[in-house]
Amino acid sequence: MDFRIFTDSASDLTPKLIKELDVSVLELKTTLTQPDGTVIDGLTMSYTDFYNSLRAKCSAVTAAYSVGEVIEFVEPTLAAGTDVLFLAFSSGLSASCNAAKIAAEDLSQKYPERKFYVVDTLCASLGEGLLVFHTVKYARAGHTIDETREYAERTRFNLCHWFTVDDLFFLKRGGRISGATALLGTMLNIRPVLHVDDDGHLINMEKAKGRKNSMRALLEHMKNSAILPEEQTVFICQGDCVEDAEELADWVRETFGIKRVEIGYTGRVIGSHSGPGTLALFFLGNKR
Repeated sequence: MDFRIFTDSASDLTPKLIKELDVSVLELKTTLTQPDGTVIDGLTMSYTDFYNSLRAKCSAVTAAYSVGEVIEFVEPTLAAGTDVLFLAFSSGLSASCNAAKIAAEDLSQKYPERKFYVVDTLCASLGEGLLVFHTVKYARAGHTIDETREYAERTRFNLCHWFTVDDLFFLKRGGRISGATALLGTMLNIRPVLHVDDDGHLINMEKAKGRKNSMRALLEHMKNSAILPEEQTVFICQGDCVEDAEELADWVRETFGIKRVEIGYTGRVIGSHSGPGTLALFFLGNKR
């Protein structure tokens, strides 16, 4: 592989996966404001502390990376004579991808002999991470940077994201549901089931009665659309609800005979908007 693959922290790749894949990861920013007005850099917090802060009613704000930050991150690799393929957070959820594309235009003029491609993954969290995983495998099979970019752009539409959340008021704050829906859903123990569509937007798809049924809905969607599931690697992310994630992983293994299921945290960027108890299942399907 004669080029480098970069991504960003919205991919929620675990340290283990980052090392395995040998990818460079650009951080997005998250800041939390405590009820007393104290501002905390989310990157300085453990995931448990981060989610406990959300439970304690701290407000969280996320920020895309800037054009300058992308240039600072990527330029040393180009200057050293190595091409770069950057798999960026969905343009449907963040301005980050646009910043990366502007940086690519600037750096391509400065280093005309180098290739710096940006792929809008149209993915989020470990869905983006799973696309990075498959793209690295494809590149390591001997494909060129151009072939690998085409593979990532083609495969992103088969990357299925299915989510459920535990606290509806985080979706309400993000404008995904109304205040009345959040209140009524909480009273009736209704849990939404969401996915990321072909335009990279988070869409509320259906409702389930109770946590277990919302978890089963994720599994049912995999049954309905997964491509050769027994041969897949599946990613699951969780917002400080690891026991639910492990139970879902067990269901996936028992149902499909899958050997590799990776569990990671829903990171600070996505978790700021989905809240504690977020649970998501990612796999390749015949459609999103």
